[in-house]
Parts: sequence; structure tokens; C-alpha cells
Amino acid sequence: MSLPQQKLLTWLSVLECVEVFAEMGTARVWGEMGRWTIIVLIQLAKAILRLLLLLWYKAGIQTSPPIVPLNREQQQSLHSEDVEGSSSGKDQTYVGRRSSRVVRSLQNTPSLQSRHWGSPQQREETQSRRAEEMNQPPTPLGLQETIAESLYVTRPLLHLLSLGVWGQRSWKPWLLSAVLDISSLSLLSDLKDLNRRERAELRRRTILLLYYLLRSPFYDRYSEARILFLLRLLADYVPGLGFVTRPLMDYLPAWQKIYFYNWG
Repeated sequence: MSLPQQKLLTWLSVLECVEVFAEMGTARVWGEMGRWTIIVLIQLAKAILRLLLLLWYKAGIQTSPPIVPLNREQQQSLHSEDVEGSSSGKDQTYVGRRSSRVVRSLQNTPSLQSRHWGSPQQREETQSRRAEEMNQPPTPLGLQETIAESLYVTRPLLHLLSLGVWGQRSWKPWLLSAVLDISSLSLLSDLKDLNRRERAELRRRTILLLYYLLRSPFYDRYSEARILFLLRLLADYVPGLGFVTRPLMDYLPAWQKIYFYNWG
């Protein structure tokens, strides 16, 4: 991966981390007009960065988050094992005479914080498999798949544009966004030999279709009453669940207003 592509992924990750905070802060300072202005600017910047990655750098199906979070505990464990293994010249394993079971020798046992319970061979195989999965190049996209990914990238902008044209109470923005999401997934379903991250991303996008049940105007007219009735039923008749469901009922309108209208 080239340095400019890494910088684009970094900026895209930063925007995804701060977009909700920026929206809420702007709404408190400059009101509703400022809130929608910052929403449009952030979604426009994200779409431009994603289109550059897709069309210029051929990044393929773009995952969320753009950069895989670093597992610091795992990295520390691997580093400590490498140090302890390299500091000792003795055999790292012992094979039982009757059971043929491979275990780590006592001289090469790591500290308790970085200890794992598998054999060193299994650990090395797992590490090499994960490294291979992370370093797999993106699957090349044809014209159909590129159009599908472009639809997914530009869907928030088209949704915002339709909100400005038809208003927040209209069904047209909701239907337009749903059609774009389903069309993108349908066009990408013909891809074969996807790597692990790309398959996980397509599964994530499919599951996120359930969010349309929580987006206005569908939520206002159909989902809200049924969800609140179910939460109230659980709070009244299932012991202990009231501590979870009652605060959820209070915060659900605020969450629905912030998260469930155009976030990818």
C-alpha cells in the first residue's frame, strides 16, 4: 500500500470517529442549520475519499473501519514470546513418549500475562494465517462491481439530497436509500473468491439493512410503538431486565434521531 493511500485511509478513519461528535457539538453551538451543514460536509468528504480509493487506487470493497484496529495485547504477547524464544538456545517443545503430545518445555515457558495454551506449532500456524489474511490484496472489481461500490459510497449524499428535496417526513428518501443499498449488495453478490475482510464487510452491510426498521419515517409510523411495547413488556414481566430496558426506552428517541438516518 502506497503512502498516499495510507494517508487517505487515516483521514477516512478520523472522519468516521468524529462525525457523530462533530454533529452533536455543532448542533449545540449553531443549531439545526449548523448541524445539517456539518453533516453534509463530512459525508461529502467521506464520499470523495472513498471514491479516490475505489477509482484511483483500486482499493476494491472498502471495509469499515477503514484501518483494522491494532490488538495491542496480542502484539505485546507475540513480542514477549519472540524475545523469550530468541534468548534461549534450547528446544522449545517436548514430545511425550507415549502420548506423542507436543508441549512447551519449562525453560521456554513465557510469563503468565503472555502465555497461551496451544502448542507452539499451532501458534505459529495461526499467526502466519492471520498475517496472510491481512496482507491479501483486494479482489479486483469489474465494471458492475465498481458501479455497485460507487452506489454504496454515494448513497449517503443521495439520501441527504433527497431529504433536502422532499423533506424528512417523506417516504422517498427512505425508499431511495433502501433501493441503493439493496442494489449494491445484489450487484456485489456475483463476486467470487473474496478475502476474509471483504466477506465480513458484505455480511455487515446485509445485517445493517435491519437499521431501516429504526429509520424515519418507518420508525415513526410502525416500529416505535411495537419496540416500546416489547421493551415495556420485558421490563414488567421479566425480573431484572427492567434495569436495562427502561433506560433504553428513555434513550431510544435520542439515539434514533442521531444514528439511524444516514450513517453507514
